[in-house]
Amino acid sequence: MSRVVIFGNRDFASLAHFYLTHDSPHEVVAFTVEGEFMQGETHFEGMPLTPLEELDERFPPDEFAAFAPLSHRQMNGVRERIYGVLKQRGYELISYISSRATRFPNTPIGDNCFILEDNTIQPFVRIGSNVVLWSGNHIGHHSVIEDHVFFTSHVVLSGHCHVGPRCFLGVNATIRDQLRLGEGTLVGMGACVTRDTEPWSVYKGTPARPSQVSSRDLDF
Repeated sequence: MSRVVIFGNRDFASLAHFYLTHDSPHEVVAFTVEGEFMQGETHFEGMPLTPLEELDERFPPDEFAAFAPLSHRQMNGVRERIYGVLKQRGYELISYISSRATRFPNTPIGDNCFILEDNTIQPFVRIGSNVVLWSGNHIGHHSVIEDHVFFTSHVVLSGHCHVGPRCFLGVNATIRDQLRLGEGTLVGMGACVTRDTEPWSVYKGTPARPSQVSSRDLDF
């Protein structure tokens, strides 16, 4: 059990607080955001809201853990940056894995992962750090999900797939078996990917085809 400070003061932080409180051994004690985003707030969910710049003094890393369940903004770049800041400051970053998710013993899962209910994670899967799996996804056997990835809901990742860092997969996307998604791939809602993808590409449709737009250029 850890005493945990959650990064954020919006919906994702509120959800993380709910899940940790009702479905984990951890105790949430405070929230933190960068000072410029506090907008005069001092509390969130009835708990202290502390500027990130002062976090080490009020909640030192040798006594408290952290959790940063952020969204996919900037193709997961914001979450990656905050993850790095907290790691650099010496915080242990917990992961939340729902008791209602299906996984098997000895499945490697990194830190700062947010894995919600009804995910099916088959044997021999490896999941990196700072990964969000929203509810109801299928992660096929022998697949690898690298760091800073975001799955929305009801994504089907077939067996022996490799998902590169900072990918985003939209609702009801389907990935055929034995494919590699390049770093920063964005797979649109309902897309069916039948071949490997290029880094920082956008795929949509059935079968999915690459867009002329780079995922780096999206306000997403």
